[in-house]
Amino acid sequence: MPDSQPQPPPPPSSSPGPADHSSLLLCGARLTDGRTVDVRLGGGRIEVVGTAGSLAAGGTRACGARVDLGGYLLLPAPAEPHAHADTALSADAGGPVSYEPRDVQRRATEAALLQLGHGATAMRAHVRVGDVQGLGALAAVLQARRALRGLAELTTVAMPRVLTGVAGADGLAVLRDAVKMGASVVGGRPDLDPDPTGYVEAVLEVASEHGCPVDLHTDAGDPARLARLAAMAGGLRSGVTLSPCGDLGRLPSEVASRTADQLAAAGVTVVCLPQGGCGGVDRRGAAPVRLLRAAGVRVAAGSGALRDVSNPVGRGDPLEAAFLLASRYGLSPEEAYDAVSGSARAVLGLPEVRVEAGFPAELLAVRGGGLAGALSLAYSRVVVHRGLVVARTSAVREYCSSAASVELGLPRQGRGQLS
Repeated sequence: MPDSQPQPPPPPSSSPGPADHSSLLLCGARLTDGRTVDVRLGGGRIEVVGTAGSLAAGGTRACGARVDLGGYLLLPAPAEPHAHADTALSADAGGPVSYEPRDVQRRATEAALLQLGHGATAMRAHVRVGDVQGLGALAAVLQARRALRGLAELTTVAMPRVLTGVAGADGLAVLRDAVKMGASVVGGRPDLDPDPTGYVEAVLEVASEHGCPVDLHTDAGDPARLARLAAMAGGLRSGVTLSPCGDLGRLPSEVASRTADQLAAAGVTVVCLPQGGCGGVDRRGAAPVRLLRAAGVRVAAGSGALRDVSNPVGRGDPLEAAFLLASRYGLSPEEAYDAVSGSARAVLGLPEVRVEAGFPAELLAVRGGGLAGALSLAYSRVVVHRGLVVARTSAVREYCSSAASVELGLPRQGRGQLS
């Protein structure tokens, strides 16, 4: 089966079904602190973490599965804070993107499975509402969400185009209907509205009415507009996220620093898109992540477009986003991975994950001995959601026999290391 297609779930021997409440034992995994451990999962949480070989497979009750993770690094699973499920995988359509509900649902489902295979067990999808598509695209993505239950968590952001003036009245009504239908976040792109400040006010009003978070697209090129947004956002308890803010790095350094301080004071989160832009914004590079972090702004990283017209080669891979943050934007591997895991989960309102007893069993095992190596060559992966193995990608690199490799004792990756 081609890599670009969603892979079937692992066989029952290594992936107990939703009705199987027995434990899952992960054996011989390496942690980022250098320890090699066994990890027992049960009830969707991490039950015990012990030294390698210390945990019996059965214990006092049946063990549903045992997975050998020798040679793998075990990490908290990534999350995807910025995807576009309604337009994903449409770059090769050869014409206008179809918004027929069945087409949207198929694309959204396939895109979510691709991202799950990369390791993201939770995703936030921005979906356009109003205009020609009405609420049809949102209904289709919500249907995909239901179909994915047990494999991954998919939440939606409703994105109206215009919210002010005469034309905005319809958009505001559609936005309220979208929340009633099941959109859990309200958003959009204020930069496209004739009255950007009025647009933000309208979104914040709807968010306050329903207790929803806000997630807005902006290039962040107007510091005065950002200052007004920060002042308004500070009072919203459910939180405000901006992305991708690529133009913020093009402002004079003093202006950018002052703006970052304002965003930090208001508790605004920034999601950057180091892999490229998305359908809601121009592709102008990532936000100045080091500047924002230094000011105290929470910075997460998302994928943006997944093979649509905005980025026909978008991969939707959170580890690639972390790789770019480390290689291009100067973050340490640990900081870069946090942007796609801990900080990304916080954007989605999800609980923290650590490889420690009591934390949610949302995990990603990547072949490699350390985090830098995993971000560099993150090929083979095992994904755990709610304590179950829900996806795996297995890559085997083989070379012809070489006297040099034998003489030097170079490491070779063999088959069958992961049962």
